[in-house]
Amino acid sequence: MFIGLGTIINIITITLGSFIGILTGNRIPEKLRDQITNILGCITLIVAADNLTSIWSRTFSSAVPRGWTTLGTLTALILGGIVGYLLKLETRLEDFGTMLKEKFSASKPDRGNFLEGFMAASLLFVIGPLAILGSVSDGMRSGIQQLVLKSTLDGFAAIAFASSFGWGVAFAAIPVGIVQFFWTAVGYFLGNILSDYQVASLSAAGGVMLFGIGLRLLKIKSMNIADLLPALIFAPLVAWCAHQLV
Repeated sequence: MFIGLGTIINIITITLGSFIGILTGNRIPEKLRDQITNILGCITLIVAADNLTSIWSRTFSSAVPRGWTTLGTLTALILGGIVGYLLKLETRLEDFGTMLKEKFSASKPDRGNFLEGFMAASLLFVIGPLAILGSVSDGMRSGIQQLVLKSTLDGFAAIAFASSFGWGVAFAAIPVGIVQFFWTAVGYFLGNILSDYQVASLSAAGGVMLFGIGLRLLKIKSMNIADLLPALIFAPLVAWCAHQLV
């Protein structure tokens, strides 16, 4: 596999889903869509569990004091959560989405459904922790499982959106490619400057966030995952600090 494959798959699924949505319209029953979402929620929990195995990896555990793989991950998440809360990341993202939806509302006849679909789909596909986590993981050569999962989610979402808004949804693949390739490049850069144990700490923190996304998909617990994104910065820093104690 090559770096960037995950985003390419994502672009293809959005385009294909849009095509299917235009052809099928609103023929997919709501119960079936809910069932698919539940299945994807369960798969997300499995992917999260796979990431969390980094906590027990020899690479990570041998580089920090005993017990610090878990304690360090907890510290990074708490620090990230505090910073994210103070910056109001989740609220800002929601407000940004609401603002764009109102600005490009289909109620404005000169805008039309094409632009409404493009904006709504772009927000859904680009703004979200999974887009960042998956792209960074792809760039760091840690696997594309997260982006494959996101691609599946986006593909079904594209079907639903395109059935109402048409081809504007397919063009949302353009900002998806731009944003995710950027984060993939960031991941590639990090993967070349961070030690293996720091990469493992990133995977562990990301696993907790993925677990939260899975709970949201299953409608078990709604967590402000976006507020935890700064933990991706704190995780390797905390791991480095702990490494100095060995």
